[in-house]
Amino acid sequence: MKRLLLSLFVAFSALGTFAQIGESRRAISVGMNAGILMNKVAFTPSIKQNWHVGPTFGLTMRIMSERYFKTYCALQFELNYAQLGWNENILNSKIEPLPDTYQRHLNYFEIPFLARLGWGKESNGLMGFFVVGPQIGYLFSEKSKQSSTWTLDSEGNPDRPNGMFAQYSMSVSKKFDYGIAAGAGMELNTKAGHFVLEGRYYYGLSDLFGNSKKDVFSRSNNGTIQAKITYLFDIRKESPKAL
Repeated sequence: MKRLLLSLFVAFSALGTFAQIGESRRAISVGMNAGILMNKVAFTPSIKQNWHVGPTFGLTMRIMSERYFKTYCALQFELNYAQLGWNENILNSKIEPLPDTYQRHLNYFEIPFLARLGWGKESNGLMGFFVVGPQIGYLFSEKSKQSSTWTLDSEGNPDRPNGMFAQYSMSVSKKFDYGIAAGAGMELNTKAGHFVLEGRYYYGLSDLFGNSKKDVFSRSNNGTIQAKITYLFDIRKESPKAL
């Protein structure tokens, strides 16, 4: 949590510094976003996984505050639905592939708070940009999906490397998620609005399960690759003024 608060302070302090010496913009844009998420959970002890693929969509608001030399500075806030989780690549205790399959779907509400720096055409053209900032989320539901085939060992337990099968019966105990998001993309600015294509990575600083010495996992955080498109339209746009 300390790292999250520090990142928030640094991101917004940087934009505050730009605001004191830049050229005012004072534009507000709102719209919708949608995309695809690829997530893995970094378990310790490890569990072999393929990418868990799920949807995301939500609302976006961007506040363009100033231009500092050729850099356009803005704050961006989102309220998104996101389906995270993990998808196991199951092997047996002899490290041989099995027909067993298991997925856990984790449904979150997520709120990223992002500082955005852009370069290029402010209107009627392309702009490249970079975003970074903290993100919080809340798990509101989860669901498991497994194959009808379920290979057991001689003791009647799932046959898995290192005997790791406790996760199948464990519900997520830490529903509040927080971490750092960063990404980059391109934006096409037109009279009809702003069309945005973006790639982003999220690194969770919290765990899904308890991480004390008596718990099964010492680490169980989300790591997410995201590809998304966004459409924004201006609800307020003032002419530039030198500060």
